[in-house]
Amino acid sequence: MSTPAIRVDNLGKRYKLGLTHAGSVRELVSRSTDRLLRRRPHHQQIGSSGGNGQATNGAKEFWALKDVSFEVQPGEVLGIIGRNGAGKSTLLKILSRVTCPTSGRIELNGRVASLLEIGTGFHPELTGRENVYLNGAILGMTKPEIRRKFDEIVDFSGIERFIDTPVKRYSSGMNVRLGFAVAAHLEPEILIVDEVLAVGDVEFQKKCLGKMEDVARHGRTVLFVSHQMPAIESLTQYCLLLEGGRLNLLDHTVEVVARYIEKSMRDVQTPISQWSDRHGDRQIAAVTGFSALNANGEKARFLPAGEPFTLEVQVDYTMPTVADVAIVVENSRSVPLFTSLLSDQNRLEKRNGNTSYQVTIDPNHLKPGAYLLTISVCSGNSLYHDIVLHYPAFQVRGCSSGEDVPCDKRWGDLIFPLAWEVD
Repeated sequence: MSTPAIRVDNLGKRYKLGLTHAGSVRELVSRSTDRLLRRRPHHQQIGSSGGNGQATNGAKEFWALKDVSFEVQPGEVLGIIGRNGAGKSTLLKILSRVTCPTSGRIELNGRVASLLEIGTGFHPELTGRENVYLNGAILGMTKPEIRRKFDEIVDFSGIERFIDTPVKRYSSGMNVRLGFAVAAHLEPEILIVDEVLAVGDVEFQKKCLGKMEDVARHGRTVLFVSHQMPAIESLTQYCLLLEGGRLNLLDHTVEVVARYIEKSMRDVQTPISQWSDRHGDRQIAAVTGFSALNANGEKARFLPAGEPFTLEVQVDYTMPTVADVAIVVENSRSVPLFTSLLSDQNRLEKRNGNTSYQVTIDPNHLKPGAYLLTISVCSGNSLYHDIVLHYPAFQVRGCSSGEDVPCDKRWGDLIFPLAWEVD
């Protein structure tokens, strides 16, 4: 059996909340010396003897990670998913040697390149060209290696015109383009990518996914964190689900994503106004609320099959605006099933302040299961003010009475009555 590219054993990361002052100078020096004496070499293994679990100076403990163990083989692409605060970014920061663990250990077999935050390792006063060399050196590359890859990096980033401009003048998207291009093209054995690709446009996201697939085909390892389930499913074979800092599930991606979506539906929902996977500046119009209403007009996340139900969306306009609203109903794997646009059945009118929109779904159109919504608000020449992506919206449960074939025996997600003739 081959040596794992990444081995994580009982990994934990503890933070202390509350009182954080250092105390006396003697205490500060003493603690700093203790940390230095306990520090292990970082080139292959990172570990810690752990702690006694006791808070000091009146501080409260918070475990961002606790008892996490897994292995990743060379050439595997592992997805990491979970809610905000589940510990995903903390795990990647430990693997990228940005921070040290409190307990447990990790073993990394190969050079690591990571893209955790926009412009990580970039100096704002230096040009894009200079930052390519700086970032490459941080990643452990020699100057001849960087020079050999330089043209390919710049071409992939698509910012050739601005390569000699200081990066402090770059947009967030340009920072992501150049940062990913450097990390992906310097031939790391292990590539770690956090949810920064959401900043780029759709075309660049496709290029990034294609590059990560290419990296994996050459026997290298990729760790990919994202809230975008279609990207996770298209790129990864296996997926790790974190929940409250602990490893909840490690399995084939399809199984893990389905579990994650269903659990998100059962648990208390994140308000749509706080949903993180969205685009648009939301300065003129923003989606502020969503409700699923059963046949009695009551709010419900679980809706019985065989009965009509209504999807209600609230949009807040900060100025009089003529806007079109679209709702895309998706299955639990974020595959679009159908779209409904306000402009299809309604003459668009100028709106201001808070406006409520309702769409009724006919009975027996959806098979039992969890469903997501993508909601967009746009006006004039497809100017998108707000796009909420893959929001866990509702579940359809059970079957309508009198059906000969149970709903869960049907194939597909949609159930539309068709006219049959029998000779």
